[in-house]
Amino acid sequence: MMNQKPVIAIHQLDHYFGTGKLRKQVLFDINLEIFAGEIVIMTGPSGSGKTTLLTLIGGLRSAQSGSLNILGQELCGASQKELVKARRHNGYIFQAHNLHGSLTALENVQMGLEVHGTLSKGERHRRATEMLKQVGLKEHIDYYPANLSGGQKQRVAIARALVSRPKIVLADEPTAALDKKTGRDVVDLMHDLAKKQGCTILLVTHDNRILDIADQIVYMEDGRLATQPESVAMS
Repeated sequence: MMNQKPVIAIHQLDHYFGTGKLRKQVLFDINLEIFAGEIVIMTGPSGSGKTTLLTLIGGLRSAQSGSLNILGQELCGASQKELVKARRHNGYIFQAHNLHGSLTALENVQMGLEVHGTLSKGERHRRATEMLKQVGLKEHIDYYPANLSGGQKQRVAIARALVSRPKIVLADEPTAALDKKTGRDVVDLMHDLAKKQGCTILLVTHDNRILDIADQIVYMEDGRLATQPESVAMS
């Protein structure tokens, strides 16, 4: 990695919620580098700041202090317009999968392409269909979320996140609502597809059963990254 620039470079990042007397620091001096193609798992107790850091990296809120460089773009102090532009390079997978109940699996996945606004309707349909085949849902493309199992919904969410071939995938507790086998299947699928596409994954989880897929494990507690995350996370 010596000659390679990190796709995510965070240096001395602090973050606060609230203003005035209610202002509270939630992230302290975060330093982290993640390189292209790496799978990084962030673990640690609830309320330790993992999701906050994930949303900052994803451009879902603006970083306030320090340096947050994503794909060569500084997001600390970025405008809303710059954040929107940065988000286009990302795929997002959440615990609640956030599918639209009134749309079929195919239509939900096509939404992952509509933000780019450059593809024809036919091309969006083709890519979304192909992606659903890759996640094993070839027979379910016209199903609505209400008729899919938890694992199938999460597969649709993965397809939606990866269909635009993002450079970075951000996943927040993607296995939390799934049983052991389904959770493992979902993570293996993310791993295989991401490696195939050469994208970087940052995955927040409490699930110690999936730590083995990581190239790097980062442990967060009380808004700080541990100096020896591997040993703490595995204990």
